Formats: sequence, structure tokens, C-alpha cells
Amino acid sequence: MKFVVGCDSEEFKEYYKRNGFAGEQGTGELGITEEKIVTQDPSHLIVWRENNEIIGDAIWHETNTEEHRKGVPRDKEDKEILEKLLGGKKDFVELHEVWLMKEYRGRGYGKKFFVFFEEFMRNRGFDSIVYYADHPAALAICRKRGYKEDYLKSESEYVFYIPLKKHTSR
Repeated sequence: MKFVVGCDSEEFKEYYKRNGFAGEQGTGELGITEEKIVTQDPSHLIVWRENNEIIGDAIWHETNTEEHRKGVPRDKEDKEILEKLLGGKKDFVELHEVWLMKEYRGRGYGKKFFVFFEEFMRNRGFDSIVYYADHPAALAICRKRGYKEDYLKSESEYVFYIPLKKHTSR
């Protein structure tokens, strides 16, 4: 299994549809938000491949404590939680979506992804990641990796945050 940054858009849409994702339209089609994110910058899509087939994906975007996406303000509860976790108003990377096909779960791929993603973001110059999650496996990984957390009642999900420290050479 390997992580690949970017992917042919038609291949990704087929994978998305084949796996029955609901998307924003509830049809298995890639949602408007996700399509916009990966179309504007293909590096915002990371696919997980095994035997040259996509078995999972992650989508991320840049954001801040004020706006969820450009021009879309955060609600009061979300903004307050983020400012508390991050120590004030700040820019960060939001891990928008992480998904792995059921038959590949339980093999440690999620943990490997978080190690990869944190290093990938650090190398791109970002200093923090936020991830909204409610799946038990995602919660366990974030907690084991030392993410700070809070609970967003309005969305019934946890908000995880980790600062990315730069590597220092001795």
C-alpha cells in the first residue's frame, strides 16, 4: 500500500461512485465541495493505492478559525472550539475527508496515513492540522497520536488539533 498525492479526476470519480459514497447530492457522485477542492489543486487529494487500485482517499484544504471555506463563515460554537484548541485566531489545514474501503481496515493503514499526512503538511510549511471525526477508529488514532480534542455538539463530532513542529537538526 502506498499514498499518492493527486489522481486522475475521472479515475477518482469512478472510484467514488463505485464505492457508493453519498456525496453532497446523495447519489454516489463526488460532492460539489470535494470536487471544487481537488479541481482547484489536485495535491489536495491523496489516494491510497494497493496493486495500482485506489483503496482509500483523503481530501484536505487550507482554512482558518474564521471561515470554513473561503466566504463561508464558521458558526459560533465551531469558531470558539477552534480558537480554544489553537490558542486564538489562526490559519490551519483541515483534513476534510478520510476514507478506506472496509476490506482494508484493521491493517494499520489509518495510522500510517496520519504519519504520512502530518509529515506531508510539515514539508509544505503548514504548522497545524484540524480534523473533524466521529468514527471510532479515527478517534483512537488521533488520541494515540496526541491530538488535542473537543466536542462539537451541533455536529455531534469531535474536533482534533495537532501542531506540527519543525524538525531541527543537531
